[in-house]
Amino acid sequence: MAALTGKLTRKLVDNLGPGRHGDGSGLYLVVDPTGARRWIVRVTVKGQKNRQGGPLRTDFGLGGADVVTLNQARERALEYRRMAKAGLNPRFNAKREVPSFEELAGQVHLDRLPTWKNPKHGQQWLNTLRDYAFPKIGRMPVDSIGQPEVLMCLSPIWTAKHETARRLAQRIKTVLDVAKSSGFRTGENPVTAVKEAEVLPKVKARPSHHDAMPWRDVPAFYAELAARTAVAAKALQFTILTACRTSEVLGMTWAEVDDEARLWTVPAERMKGGVQHRVPLTDEMLRILDAMKELRSDVVFQGQKRHQPLSNMSMLMLLRRMGCGDFTVHGFRSTFRDWTAEVAGAPREVAEAALAHQFGTDVERAYARSDLLEKRRNLMARWTAFVLGSQEAA
Repeated sequence: MAALTGKLTRKLVDNLGPGRHGDGSGLYLVVDPTGARRWIVRVTVKGQKNRQGGPLRTDFGLGGADVVTLNQARERALEYRRMAKAGLNPRFNAKREVPSFEELAGQVHLDRLPTWKNPKHGQQWLNTLRDYAFPKIGRMPVDSIGQPEVLMCLSPIWTAKHETARRLAQRIKTVLDVAKSSGFRTGENPVTAVKEAEVLPKVKARPSHHDAMPWRDVPAFYAELAARTAVAAKALQFTILTACRTSEVLGMTWAEVDDEARLWTVPAERMKGGVQHRVPLTDEMLRILDAMKELRSDVVFQGQKRHQPLSNMSMLMLLRRMGCGDFTVHGFRSTFRDWTAEVAGAPREVAEAALAHQFGTDVERAYARSDLLEKRRNLMARWTAFVLGSQEAA
């Protein structure tokens, strides 16, 4: 049989960067940010419709590029296309090899990309498996992984890095659940069996607190911070004043700022809760933003690379250089919340809205459609005055 041809070459397969690279006729090489490489083929099954009534287009994994060669991938893709052209869904008619754990995990990650809140969360999901599971069970077929293999991944970090181990267990379970639903496994998920058997030691959960600076110390700290001219210092000033999260401030763009309305609108896709958040801007906040305009960047707080934000460690490292390493940037949100309760006497719903927290029961939230912007505008003005050392703030 004549060799199948396409756009890709063996050299390209080995060297292409992250992304989805087409070979032609629906065959793609998918390269993850981790460097893992795998084949997928997209086919349209003749005469079959999806739930919306359109043509049934489906992606199928053909295996990792370190195991399946380019020619083998082309041959398998051809087999899938022939079945689809004949009206046969390859999912039920192809002779499939059982994928390795790493191959299937990569496919699960790819399938769930549209559901991640942001690329960072999706990458963290895969990184946990890469660091703690792939070295031990990555090359094992998913149908051969049982309780001993799961324990082999979890035991070394179960007590020392318990939160990481807990997340690892959940992610291994997800991959094996997908394997079962895809017909590659049968029986109980071994992660569930390990948990129910309680073979791992119980670890007492430690409350995770973001160490917060006492609110009484903030004015003196802010005065010292305001004397600095670095972008990280300005970003930390703005973070303290707005009581926003690090990611919300560092991802801020000028398109989100309305100087005339004195408003910063953080879009839903950048919020932890997935809901748009409006932040009233005070004179001090606007003064900081005016200084940042001189950078002429797409982002407000530009880092070392042009039009790219500061590193998410930049403000924390600044705290350490200033001798405040016991505190965290996120802790200033707790500082603000303590001040609203102990000094400002702000109503709970106003203080929680300022932090973009949900509050109340589902019914209460259904009726509380306002984000209390004007009440929050007054609260943030008082907080700014306090941070600047004004006696009127109390």
